[in-house]
Amino acid sequence: MHPALRAALDDRGYTTLTPVQTSVLDPALKGRDLLVSAQTGSGKTLGFGLAIAPTLLDDDDAFAPGATPLAVVIAPTRELALQVKRELGWLYAKAGAVLASCVGGMDMRDERRALERGAHIVAATPGRLRDHISRGSIDLSAVRAVVLDEADEMLDLGFREELEFILNELPSERQTLLFSATVPPAIAALAKGYQNDAERIVAKSETPQHDDIEYRASMVAERDVDNAVINTLRFHEAPNALVFANTRAMVNRLAARLSNRGFNAVALSGELSQAERTHALQSMRDGRAQVCVATDVAARGIDLPRLDLVVHAELPSNQESLLHRSGRTGRAGRKGVSVLMVTPRTRKKAERLLGWAKVRAEWGSAPSAAEVRAMDEERLFSDPAWQEPATEEEQESAKRLLDAFSPEQIAAGYLRLLHTLRAPPEELAELGAKPEPVKDFGPATWFAVSGGRDAGAEPRRLLPMLCKAGGLSRDDVGAIRVQKDQSFVQIRDEAVAGFLATVGESMVLEKGAQLTRLAAPPDLATKGSALERDTVGRKTASAKSHRPEAPVPAGQEPAQATTPDRAREHRPSHGRKDAVDRAPVEPHIAAEPKRKPKGSPPPKGKPSSKKNRARAAAAASGKGAGITRSKAGTPKRQPKVPRRARGGS
Repeated sequence: MHPALRAALDDRGYTTLTPVQTSVLDPALKGRDLLVSAQTGSGKTLGFGLAIAPTLLDDDDAFAPGATPLAVVIAPTRELALQVKRELGWLYAKAGAVLASCVGGMDMRDERRALERGAHIVAATPGRLRDHISRGSIDLSAVRAVVLDEADEMLDLGFREELEFILNELPSERQTLLFSATVPPAIAALAKGYQNDAERIVAKSETPQHDDIEYRASMVAERDVDNAVINTLRFHEAPNALVFANTRAMVNRLAARLSNRGFNAVALSGELSQAERTHALQSMRDGRAQVCVATDVAARGIDLPRLDLVVHAELPSNQESLLHRSGRTGRAGRKGVSVLMVTPRTRKKAERLLGWAKVRAEWGSAPSAAEVRAMDEERLFSDPAWQEPATEEEQESAKRLLDAFSPEQIAAGYLRLLHTLRAPPEELAELGAKPEPVKDFGPATWFAVSGGRDAGAEPRRLLPMLCKAGGLSRDDVGAIRVQKDQSFVQIRDEAVAGFLATVGESMVLEKGAQLTRLAAPPDLATKGSALERDTVGRKTASAKSHRPEAPVPAGQEPAQATTPDRAREHRPSHGRKDAVDRAPVEPHIAAEPKRKPKGSPPPKGKPSSKKNRARAAAAASGKGAGITRSKAGTPKRQPKVPRRARGGS
């Protein structure tokens, strides 16, 4: 290993290397093309950074001043490319390497200026790198090594054409490293076409896949998924947590819900600009945000150093997505937890996903409010701050507290203040428990309020109006029934006297709404509209009977009513020979007027155009092109003469 890289690893506290890193450092593989497959989180980025070092530095102690790129690393997403740039940045820092990035969503002019200043290693996405090549803003003639990171994902995202274009533009004498989690036929074909006698390396971990990740499947009610996510985040109190959802709408809604509950949450979805995505991830890295809610595509390639918890608010579509999501935690020897929110409707799907992914999960219920509070107390008592001696300033404040309050009061006040700093846990419904029966409201009196649906009355508006005008609480108001032109309200008998006294003798509420006390409950079964509707929203037969009949032309008898089925039988079947026999004209439809005989005078009224007026005049006088009058006075059309016979050309 190069001394500059060894010093960088020592500064970072690396004492041992992962299997994939050890495999690529084999001296027999120096400068050779490699086709490496390793599981997620196995240290591939550091692995190919160490593998290309002999090719880039050779026997030199450091890089020469930056000119044209010596190495290109291609990654499927912007986040992963920028992550590669950061990792290789500290690895090659002591060797004097200059790095640049070419990724979509960033200012291309800034990237062009960075390339003009000189860069030894370029981390790029396929589409943006091809743009730079096409515009002539990057010179690849001196490239000695190229790395395709997450090659299988790049092919899945449709970058095959871009990759082939880039590889054809690179020098033929180069070292080509292809890293992929799996090697399907498409990856094997790509390696065969663009690598020279590549060495196949399958880096197997000493532990099973995702052995550092503890999987849990939490059974929750359908309506309690959001609450279960909140309790799970509160229970674990991870420094960084990643919550996955399947759609942008779900991401935005869940992020807003968590923010409202006191979590420092950020959203990460495809609709965000690159600057917004970078800001969100940076806030997670520097501790300003605790929870990131993201979609699968947006979280591809994310590497957060202190990510200890992954929550699947919605189940992924396949086992690859499950492993990819969960693989964001439990990296580089750290332990992690992956929690799946499972409802009774999605349990079978969750079992299939876990089985296909070949991982075991601990099944149970989501943390209850009591369990969250118990975990808070456990963390409180195990905090090392209790064992540290008090400073002089702290002793002075502690003495003031002891002089003012008893030890019990101080402890209780401390707990209350501590609970205000955290989001309170949610009460979750027990699966399989029967819903509590609706309690009887008890003796009550009905009141009528002027104004119903036609006046825009709604229960959510009537309730606060009644409580404010009559000094009631929400528990004093029972049923609220809004009808067409008035509304009915049920008030508990114990509160009626105070209610009437507060409203006053005028019995007028806000905006002039008149209040009337009823002697008996209203008859709410009577409909206020003549046009009733059935359960699916269609007008009923009673409503149809009120339709006015179609007007009947003079001289005809009224048509007999026909049922809809009968009317369908009488529809004309166009294109059939027996259509006339099978589709008689309905009697209430006026018959088509008979055509007027030839030569009859034109209808009275002003002709619609100059041409029509000329034709009308010719018909009246019997003169006109092609028309003569017979002895009987009826017009007679002359036979047409061919154009050639008339001498026309």
